Amino acid sequence: MANLLVAYREEIRKKLAEQYGHKNPLAAPRMLKIVLNMGVGEATQNAKEMDAASEQLAAITGQKPAIRRAKKSISNFKLRKGMPVGLKVTLRGRRMYEFMERMVRYALPRIRDFRGVSADSFDGRGNYTLGLNDQMIFPEIDFDKVDKMRGMDITFVTNAGQDEPARSLLAALGMPFTRARKEEK
Repeated sequence: MANLLVAYREEIRKKLAEQYGHKNPLAAPRMLKIVLNMGVGEATQNAKEMDAASEQLAAITGQKPAIRRAKKSISNFKLRKGMPVGLKVTLRGRRMYEFMERMVRYALPRIRDFRGVSADSFDGRGNYTLGLNDQMIFPEIDFDKVDKMRGMDITFVTNAGQDEPARSLLAALGMPFTRARKEEK
């Protein structure tokens, strides 16, 4: 079982329940899923781009990504309805906590001049979205097989309902937040 999942069940859940005044520890905020999205717009011109991106995202997550297709045709981008334009992976349960642990402990510290992630990227409902410019920060990626740098969006979906409990949950799980801009002023 993932170390982070064990830590959440044994320690973090109880602390969060105390912090927010819940009598039942099961009422404490928890992670529901992690969704990774990778746009692969070049796939409209070259189908091999989609295969390479899919292979890399599968190596990062340990799960085969779903291909996302265009909903509308856009002539300026030479895009037709139904063409593959991106990849999506939804992680839940044990895989979700394993991915979170690998990302926080190994991937994020590999970012050049890393000082933490912004605490301003919450959506008001307790979900946090993190944008990455490069898939090379993950240790699962083989440098020799990478043909091009691809970014991705990672969304952490919680049941907190508000930003503050979700921020406390993610910080307890090891997310290295910087101080919010509002606090610095």
